[in-house]
Amino acid sequence: MEKKIIFWVVSLSFVAVALAILLPGGRPADTNPRLPWDIEISPQEAVTVFGLTLGQSTLAEARDIFQMEGKVSLFITQSGKPALEAYFEQVFLSGLRADIILVLDASDETLQRLYDHGSRISRTTDTTRKVVLGSEDQDEASNLPIKLINYVPYANLDESLVLNRFGPPGEKITESETGVSHWIYPERGFSIGLNPEGKELIQYMPLNEIKSLIARIEESNRNYEAAHQANK
Repeated sequence: MEKKIIFWVVSLSFVAVALAILLPGGRPADTNPRLPWDIEISPQEAVTVFGLTLGQSTLAEARDIFQMEGKVSLFITQSGKPALEAYFEQVFLSGLRADIILVLDASDETLQRLYDHGSRISRTTDTTRKVVLGSEDQDEASNLPIKLINYVPYANLDESLVLNRFGPPGEKITESETGVSHWIYPERGFSIGLNPEGKELIQYMPLNEIKSLIARIEESNRNYEAAHQANK
């Protein structure tokens, strides 16, 4: 009888270990982590994050990593400049959940052709129109390289968490109108927008795009301040 008890105890122990491995709370350590603060810069200054290299990796590669198809749409802003984006909702990478928007790199000719082929055009805001692509154009988009990555974490980020995971920024700029504080890392190719009223946004971009980002924020602040002074 004693031997049977020991046998059952040992058997239950093996079952418990197996369940611990299979269940989410007992998953083994990720052997290939894809974390938002793991950014690599090549000698040629190419930015790699989540296993994707900006300017080189394609939408098809992202779909394989994310294990999702995503939704590709063409957006036309008030300036008339089109942007081709792939939206992935609730992506899980290394245990972290986020929405991810990829901005695809396409020539002006390609963007115009996709616009002409658009199956449906709708207005998302007062200044932006959305064009839904047909199936053939969706296939073409899958081979385009990724230009920018926008990462919207499910969890809220605060300053202490950002400092702990990403380190101190090279520059900080706060938007006068919204209060969003941009923590910018020029030598690592990304910025973090800490939003006091909404979701945070991490933007990954080529190193040579950082100056343009800073210039856009500063110009927006100047315009806001000028308008504010004019209304006094």
